[in-house]
Amino acid sequence: MAAPDIVMYEEEFNQIKGIIAKLRVDANSKVVFLVDKNGQQIAAHGEIEHLDTTSLASLTAGNVAATDGLARLIGEKEFSILFHEGEKDNIHISIVASRVILVVIFDERSSLGLVRLRVKKASEELNRVFSNIMAKVEKERANVGTTFESPFAEITDEDIDSLFS
Repeated sequence: MAAPDIVMYEEEFNQIKGIIAKLRVDANSKVVFLVDKNGQQIAAHGEIEHLDTTSLASLTAGNVAATDGLARLIGEKEFSILFHEGEKDNIHISIVASRVILVVIFDERSSLGLVRLRVKKASEELNRVFSNIMAKVEKERANVGTTFESPFAEITDEDIDSLFS
């Protein structure tokens, strides 16, 4: 099932970019990026010049979806953290705010322990940002509902009856 689209506001987008830039430095990683569960890249920071970030984002979302299927088969809700170890590079993938995927690509300059520690802190910060986004969306939806005035709001049952008499 596809996740609903995320409404992004400039203030929160800048906060997200700051969080992933700090995570990249703190985790001593090569690349950090954030993807929605539909496979759309939200933000990226680091050595992305030689990466096909569109494919990477899409395949990451597919990987998470497949792993969610595996989790359900064994009675788990989801696996919130995935790790892939390669000869030179490693990928740490985690679910944030139940709706986005945080990806950290790192090499021998860092360690899985350091990445996990820094991802945990960044995830808490990202959760706060996404909570703010959802609060803004809900507030805007509520405002749209209260400020919309229907041209039919003043029509009474008697008005309708008179139309058909």
